[in-house]
Amino acid sequence: MSALVASQLESLLGAFPLQSMMTELVPSGPKAGEPALVAGAMAESVPPPLQAAIWLYVDDLNRSHNVSQGIESEEGAFWHGIMHRREGDFSNAKYWFRRAGSLPTRLGLDPTALTDEVASHFRDNPPHLVDAQRREWIMLVEHCARQAE
Repeated sequence: MSALVASQLESLLGAFPLQSMMTELVPSGPKAGEPALVAGAMAESVPPPLQAAIWLYVDDLNRSHNVSQGIESEEGAFWHGIMHRREGDFSNAKYWFRRAGSLPTRLGLDPTALTDEVASHFRDNPPHLVDAQRREWIMLVEHCARQAE
């Protein structure tokens, strides 16, 4: 991972700890204020897959979608699927997870199964599913950061 990318991600996670972010499986809207400002500044200096991740981190699904739909890779398809799951479009999320090829399996993830669980319980935001979504985000961010080297 490049020093710049590592520094940017550490800054984001330091300023806004993971436990305080992505608290809803299907968010009602983007985080306002400082998280959005920090995300906007950071997103300009990292590769597109990490831009999509940063916007998801602050629940800005529209910006994440704008970025992820332009990424022609397994990583882009995976971020695109996560974005659709988080907006509650579960069938479209599964389509994009299929487009992600073998990447989820290589990372030890099953986004389709997680999508099925989220679809059944998203109104309640059960902690185990919120945590699973965060773990998935971290694993894909780490993968994309390694790709940015």
